[in-house]
This record gives sequence, structure tokens and C-alpha cells, in this order.
Amino acid sequence: MARNLILFLLPGILLVSCIKWNPPEHDSIVKALPPANTRLWNDLGKAKSGDWLRILNTGEQSMDWRLRAIDSASRSIDLQTFLWEDDKAGLSLLRHLVSAADRGVRVRLLVDDSFTISHAEEIWNIDQHPNIEYRIYNPFKHRPDSIAMRQLLNLGEFGRVDHRMHNKSLIVDNRVAVIGGRNLGDEYFGSHDVFNFRDMDLLCGGPHVVDLSGLFDRFWNNRWSVDEEVLVKRPPRKMSHKEFDTWLKARGELRISESPAERRRLWLEMLRNSVQASFKVVADVPAPNDPSLAEELPNQLGKRLIKLMDKAEKEIILVTAYLIPTKELEDAVERAEKRGVQVRVLTNSIRSNNHLSAHSFYRKHLHQLVGHGADVHEVRVLARDRHVYMEAPVEKKELGLHAKFIIVDDDQAYVGSCNLDARSLKLNTEMGLIIRSREFNRRLRKLIAMDLQPRNAWHLRMTEKGKLQWVGDDVTLDKQPAASRWQSIEDWFLGLLPAEDEL
Repeated sequence: MARNLILFLLPGILLVSCIKWNPPEHDSIVKALPPANTRLWNDLGKAKSGDWLRILNTGEQSMDWRLRAIDSASRSIDLQTFLWEDDKAGLSLLRHLVSAADRGVRVRLLVDDSFTISHAEEIWNIDQHPNIEYRIYNPFKHRPDSIAMRQLLNLGEFGRVDHRMHNKSLIVDNRVAVIGGRNLGDEYFGSHDVFNFRDMDLLCGGPHVVDLSGLFDRFWNNRWSVDEEVLVKRPPRKMSHKEFDTWLKARGELRISESPAERRRLWLEMLRNSVQASFKVVADVPAPNDPSLAEELPNQLGKRLIKLMDKAEKEIILVTAYLIPTKELEDAVERAEKRGVQVRVLTNSIRSNNHLSAHSFYRKHLHQLVGHGADVHEVRVLARDRHVYMEAPVEKKELGLHAKFIIVDDDQAYVGSCNLDARSLKLNTEMGLIIRSREFNRRLRKLIAMDLQPRNAWHLRMTEKGKLQWVGDDVTLDKQPAASRWQSIEDWFLGLLPAEDEL
């Protein structure tokens, strides 16, 4: 019966899916507010003029400084993200944002539509706050609460909805910002009960923060950034602001509560330990008309990273959650190796990768990477030092890699949202900073050194017979360190699919 019903409805579903959608035009162009002129920001400016950076290496650091920045806001907060979960971390962040809006701060939230399924009611209630504006980037027109049905009903627009916004930024008062690899969810801040990521963000300040605001404005005013109210149906019973505030306080923790004097002290202490460094915002631009058009592909950042690698004279360290080299990236690696540049790689192993399909296609490039001289390391899911990146107890918790950065020689680096795969380099929009600083480079190297140790990462080597081995501090394996034989079979099967350009 169910099968017959599906067959009966299928023609109508396919017809609906083929109808192209044009979002409504925005009423006006809205721009970032000018940098706020408060005592706190002025004190920071006097303490360290120019651009500065602080590496947020652990989830706890990253969450605390996000919340501290939000609590310091006096005029504006602009937040852009790919994924926002309604878990402990996500709701704690939301609670601090709503508190800022209650103080009169203008809050703009821009979220990609990939993972908004089941969040409709929360999105609607958040946007009812008079000081909060909520937009969804490149949305699915047909919006059932099922990933499979949502994909099916929008199949006719696959070329458009296949292009996602993977950017992550939080800009406060146009004076400070947090950017990097973290989405907004427990596993990105070390507070998940089962699986957590080794990730990385930057807290930055100085004159070039306004460049990040300018980039946010380009996305905010893009035609594919659609007001929530156009997309999300009003829930059967909407919450009043008081009811929503009560609901949020019952679920979202107020993680930090500091007096203005204590907050100022912590900002100044952080600033003393930050790095003064010149940085440049690098990013893909959102498609002005149709993301499916070849001439509007978001590949600007990928080209900048290739140019950065082509400048290397001694060493390149590539840290990426997902490594599926495009031809351009493979060519850049080979050019570097021919110049005598040492190329080191840290990425996920089969067990630590949260997307097995991504690993399936990465595996196809391994022999070429190692055979041509790349020094490849894969994160061990039970890394001995994983306690650094997650809350205790850690005995049964596993680790994955989600950080994205590149170190070039001893004076340059990139940190941002971009993985080294076709999806990030050619399909998604991405962003980050290219930093020129020997001190920043040195600190980044010091932090990654622990992750590269054999107690924390498998070191791949090739035998005389051309076979790969995975070398740890306690064991050497002749096969991938899979969780089970079934995982190996699934990994092999997924690699047969014609999907490499989509991952």
C-alpha cells in the first residue's frame, strides 16, 4: 500500500521539485554599525594598537571568549555559521545573545540552511525579539521536517542548494571577532558525551575587523540570505517573549557572569598574551545571482591558498578535517615537493572521521601523497592526550579533527573554515585569515606538535613493496585502523560511488 502511494505521488513530487524559486528582494541594504566607542574597547586600543590575534586552541577557551565578547557588546553583534545545534553549547550561546539583545544590542544571525531541520519553532521565536534579525542562507524552498524529503522536493534546484555557506564568524561592536573552524554545538567545544573535535579558532581585534564586517554585510544583503519569516511557518502556539526567555533559561546555561571590572581585567590580560600581527581577510564571495552558475562558483579562497602554498620555500603543514585533493591542490603539493619543500599533513583516520564517505575518497589519494614524499599523519580516535580537547571523564570518549589551518615556512599561516576538499574549495563559500607573523607561526607550530606525536596520530609510511603502514607509538598496522571489518567494507563501497566532486 505504501509503495503504491509513493508511486502515485512521485510524478507530483518531481513536478514540484522542478519549479525554480526566486526569493523576495530585500527592502533595503543593511550594513554593520560603526565600531563602538566604549571605555573597554578604547582601553584595549590603547594597550595594543594595530591588529592582534589570540589562538583559541581548546573548546573551553573558545566558548568562554565567545560569551565574554557577547557580554561586552554595547551596539552590535553579527554572527554567521554553518551549523547551530540546540544542545548545551548552542543554547548557552543563544542565552547570552538574547541577554545582549535585551540590553539594546542589535543582533544579526545568518545561518546556512543545511541543518535547520527541526529548528523551525526555535528560529521563529528567536526572531520575534525586536533587536534580533534572523536570516537563512540559500534556503530550500520546500521545507518538510525530513532530510530525505527535503532533498527530494528540492531536487530540481540541486545545482543551487548544493552550494552551502560554510563560513563561521562572530563580530562584536565591529571591534573584536572570533573566526575559525568551529560550528556551534557540543562536540565543537569539548562538551559532547561521546565524540568531540580537536578544533581551532582565532580571537582577533584591530583595524581590519571592519573587513570582516564588510564580508558579513555582503552575505547579509545577498539575495539568497532570506528573512526567516519568509520561510518558517508560525508555530501553532507562539511563545511570548517572557515564555521564550523562561524556556531558554531552563535549557541554556549562563556560563559566565562577570562584573565590568572583572571583564576588563580579563580582556587586558588576554591582550598581553596576544600576538601583534598583520592579517588579511580572505574569503569566497556569495553568488550575486545563481549559485549554480559556473561563473559564480565560490573558488576565490581556494586560489588564494594555492598561491600561499606556492610561496613556500622550506615547509608546508596542512591541517584539515577532510582531505580530498583537487587537481589544483595535488599539483601545488607536487610543485612544492619538487622545490624541496617538506609537506606535512594532519587529517582524520577512518575511525576519527565523522563523514566516512569523505574518508573513502581521501583513501584513494594516499599512495600518491605518501609516495611523492608527503609526511602524512592521521588522528587516533583514542589519542592519549585527547583530554586537552574535551571535558572529563574522557575514558570512553573519542576524538576527531575539525581544525583547518595551514602553516607556511616560519612566518605565514592561514586559519579559517576551509577544508582541503572539492566541497570547500569549489562548492561552499569559506573564509579565513592569512597571517604574516613569525611569533604567530611559532605558537601555531608549538600547539600542533602534540597532535603530530605518534601517541596521538598514526604516521603513515610506505614499505619497500609499496604497501602502506600506520605507525603508532605502541603498534604498527598493515591495514587501516578501522573500528570493525564492516566499517572497512562500507568505506570500500562508498569509494565506488561517483561522488568525489561533491565531498
